[in-house]
Amino acid sequence: MTQKTLVTCALPYANGPIHLGHLVEHIQTDIYVRALRSLGQNVIFLCADDQHGAPIELNALKQGLSPEQFIAQWFDEHTAVFRDFQISHDHYASTNSPENQHYANLIYGRAKEGGSIGKKDVEQPYDAKAGRWLSDRFIRGTCPNCKSPDQYGDACEVCNATYSPRELINARSALSGEALEWRKSAHSVFLLSKHGEFLKQTIADPAFMNPGPAAQLGQFFEKGLADWDITRDGPYFGFPIPGETNQFFYVWLDAPIGYIAATEQWAKKTGKAKSALDYWDENADAKIVHTIGKDIVYFHCLFWPAVLKVAKLKRPAHVHIHGHLTVNGEKMSKSRGTFINARPYLDVLDPNYLRFYYASLLGNGPEDIDLSLKEFRERTNAELVNNLGNLANRALTLLAKEFGGQLAPAKPELGRPLVEGALAKVKGIIDAFTTFESRAAVKQVLEIGYSANQFLAAAEPWKKLKVPETREAAHQSLSEAAEIVFLLTALLEPIVPELTQKLAKQLGRASLSLAQASTATYPLLDRSVKIGDPSPLINRLEAETVEKLIVNAPPPEEKKPKQKEEPKKVDAAPPAEIEFGDFVKVAFKAGKVLACEKVPKADKLLKLSVDLGEGTPRTIVSGIAEAYAPEAVIGRNVVVVANLKPRPLKGIESRGMILTAGKGGKDLILLDPGDVAPGSEVK
Repeated sequence: MTQKTLVTCALPYANGPIHLGHLVEHIQTDIYVRALRSLGQNVIFLCADDQHGAPIELNALKQGLSPEQFIAQWFDEHTAVFRDFQISHDHYASTNSPENQHYANLIYGRAKEGGSIGKKDVEQPYDAKAGRWLSDRFIRGTCPNCKSPDQYGDACEVCNATYSPRELINARSALSGEALEWRKSAHSVFLLSKHGEFLKQTIADPAFMNPGPAAQLGQFFEKGLADWDITRDGPYFGFPIPGETNQFFYVWLDAPIGYIAATEQWAKKTGKAKSALDYWDENADAKIVHTIGKDIVYFHCLFWPAVLKVAKLKRPAHVHIHGHLTVNGEKMSKSRGTFINARPYLDVLDPNYLRFYYASLLGNGPEDIDLSLKEFRERTNAELVNNLGNLANRALTLLAKEFGGQLAPAKPELGRPLVEGALAKVKGIIDAFTTFESRAAVKQVLEIGYSANQFLAAAEPWKKLKVPETREAAHQSLSEAAEIVFLLTALLEPIVPELTQKLAKQLGRASLSLAQASTATYPLLDRSVKIGDPSPLINRLEAETVEKLIVNAPPPEEKKPKQKEEPKKVDAAPPAEIEFGDFVKVAFKAGKVLACEKVPKADKLLKLSVDLGEGTPRTIVSGIAEAYAPEAVIGRNVVVVANLKPRPLKGIESRGMILTAGKGGKDLILLDPGDVAPGSEVK
């Protein structure tokens, strides 16, 4: 029987909307899960809203709602966003649930019986007028770092400094406005210090976590693991602790237990397990995989494994740690309009663009990724739209229009090298998907697309269709290209499942699975079955549409430069005049970039293979490397000066010139002739 795998994302806090940073994790995990499913593995994907704690209580109070009403509205918003981004959770749960309370009590009881719960007097702020203990979010005062007023008791929203409430200047209760009193209260603590050796061994295993974050956790062992305060005095929005008076579990105890509660809810809903313990009992035949951001590594890789160990429950086999999202190279910022929430994105753009872009950047390490809006548009247009989308549209549209959707019989001497070359990459793509290396998978999928586009460029079916004697050759080459389009239904499904369904429908058959692709042989298609009705897979991204994502940014006149700069002097002398006859000698043609790579030992140069409709692609060396990465150029339509004499550059014979606009260096934009056939004259 196939081993069961349970995959989770970190639980979004039910205190605000889902933003594009959340979606880094959920899209990456969804790609991983979809790949496992496509391989026939027994996998479930669970998540939940994290719904307890003082911030929720405080914000509900501000809105005149009960905490239950407050979290309900965010639950609906979160689940709708994940659905619209095609995140395929098997179940999405709530931590404010009877199941979560049951397992919180169970784990606390087992930890107490096992000697891992102690007592400790904790000095805490108290509001005598309101008659309650205050968490950090119920405290306001002046930041000790930047002196900004009206900041929270634990962190400044202006300078991002963190501190304790005792360091806050003129700290007062957010409820009554009274100055804080400091009183002692006895709290339960989890004795993390007892589990040092076990945790050292756990994080040293590279199968458990990435060695980089593991090394960073070493600092906690050097200064000694601190016992963890797991309770809060009431009133507090959370679960009451059995045997204690007016004390509640701290949100960071019951939040990860939400993974187990979500499994319990899923088991009840589907009947596919007796209970959560079919997965979470320490002897269960199951593999647990968590996906988290690098800011919560301590809780998931030290505190959580120790809690599960003493509770005699299954510990995660792997914790995948990803980095954060920046926008245009900087931390997401509300003042700059770059703190982009998911729903406004969906109001403007197709989710498939973002799924593909994230997939092309994400690896299995904790490095940050950047949503550069310029690169986002260029890469999705070049790779998803031009390379993969146009391959499918060109081949299938001509087959439907010219041959009634009927495929030509397989011709091994023509199609086998193309298809077997693509099939040879399938194992590497599967390995990449199943190790959270989607960027490596995307790279290999794009290479398959480039090869198929080069195959069509060399075969020139659009020309051969016009001559009766060569129509069958055109039919044959288009049918062989359709083989690659069919293979893409397996390779793209984890990344852009909605587009894959559309592609399969246009092919007139069910998608391939990764399991089928891994053992497939030429020919892949049953040539007796006609294709369906083709249409463009996805439209190009326009700059003005992408720019709509930046909202509420200050107008340009309000943005103050860091330092006044003298305007650069511009040479106002007109260029030397030429005769009109000199100009008309220049032949401008539309080209499509089929391949691109850096020129060794030449930081500013790229070597491009460009289809100019001549049968054999041209090699052109262009000084655009500072403005464009090679992968951002592949698939682009470009304008080429096609009648320049060949000239050697860095030992490479360059046959043409790519036209750009801009000042040079990083400030260059490729001129785009539009969606025209390679070789078309540009006027």
